[in-house]
Amino acid sequence: MADNRTAAQRSYNMSRIRSTNTKPELQVRRFLFSNGIRYRLHSKKLPGKPDIVINKLRTVVFVHGCFWHGHKNCKFTKIPKTNTKFWSNKIHANSERDIRNERALKKLGWRVFIIWECELLQKKVEKTLERLLNNLSSKN
Repeated sequence: MADNRTAAQRSYNMSRIRSTNTKPELQVRRFLFSNGIRYRLHSKKLPGKPDIVINKLRTVVFVHGCFWHGHKNCKFTKIPKTNTKFWSNKIHANSERDIRNERALKKLGWRVFIIWECELLQKKVEKTLERLLNNLSSKN
């Protein structure tokens, strides 16, 4: 299917996509706060500026968008049919950077949790957030 937007419209649409305070991220933050877990946001002192930093537990949580971070075997990770080479390179570079950041954080002694956008859909959200909470409480 061809792109039904002009280049200017597509550029505007893409510029509206934010990297912080996304709906999935806010969903995880509300859950953690309601369960008494306090955190910091987007710490520039740590590799990759994690979405959620729980200093007390020395744990970070990344909430990744499936498209932008190249979630393997996910229906939301489809390379656009226009400008395919650009998008595949961009998503691959994002994935590589995520791996480097995760390794660096682990080397510094941090526990790293990655929650994918598709895991926060209606059918899976409860199970995903309970798994996160169980992993966090096992640290105490």
